[in-house]
Amino acid sequence: MNCEEHVRLAAELAAKLHDEKLFKQPPPKKDCPICFIRLPSLPSGSTYQSCCGKSICSGCFYAPLYDNQGNKVDNKKCPFCRIPYPTSLEEEVQRIKKRGEAGDAEAFFNMGCYYRDGSYGYPQDYTKALEFYHRAAKLGLAKAYCSIGYCYHYGRGVRQDMKKANNYYELGAIGGEEVARYNVAMHEERASNIDRALEHHMIAVRSGDAGSLGRIKALYRRGFLTKDDYTQALRSYQEYLSEIKSKQRDEAAAAYEKYRYY
Repeated sequence: MNCEEHVRLAAELAAKLHDEKLFKQPPPKKDCPICFIRLPSLPSGSTYQSCCGKSICSGCFYAPLYDNQGNKVDNKKCPFCRIPYPTSLEEEVQRIKKRGEAGDAEAFFNMGCYYRDGSYGYPQDYTKALEFYHRAAKLGLAKAYCSIGYCYHYGRGVRQDMKKANNYYELGAIGGEEVARYNVAMHEERASNIDRALEHHMIAVRSGDAGSLGRIKALYRRGFLTKDDYTQALRSYQEYLSEIKSKQRDEAAAAYEKYRYY
């Protein structure tokens, strides 16, 4: 075997191993620590608590609390650790900083978002945002990879680089971030790789991404996919819904749009 043939075979093997990892269905998101029902993929379906670092589902966050006699009590406290909510933005930011010092990836991600948006008293600084996203990603937070990809996609804090953007989207997808998976699928669609796009969209739908379900529907209507493809996607999404739905979450979503979870 000559050198060129060896390099070609090595590249093919690397691509195959990469695809095996990329197209593997990621595990579902963790359960709410209170009701023990799978957390929704939609961000509004859960709330990160800066006091204890837990993500509480919208249903448990909204639900009233009762004492041992069955009387409603003041619920202006974390539903999990019972520490009172911060009374100011400054207090919230200090809690986030402490969580970051403890190695909390979600806290680093939130700091990145503060810099990205110029919120919570922070100046808008995409370079700083990217720094915190990288710190969160190193700790294994999949959505941080997606945000890094977004920065490269749109040239926020770095020079625009679509190849790097897709690489980070792929890392996020492998880690279980549905939005990253959707972005990878769209990259394949733009390259006319419909089979690969479909496979990514199917994985994202099983993880609860309604956007991918919509794309599969659109591709079916345009004749790129079969009715069986669309039916399978609908079935997968219904399976996801059956795993996250609860009466308590429905009540929260009915009361406030900010608690919508699918």
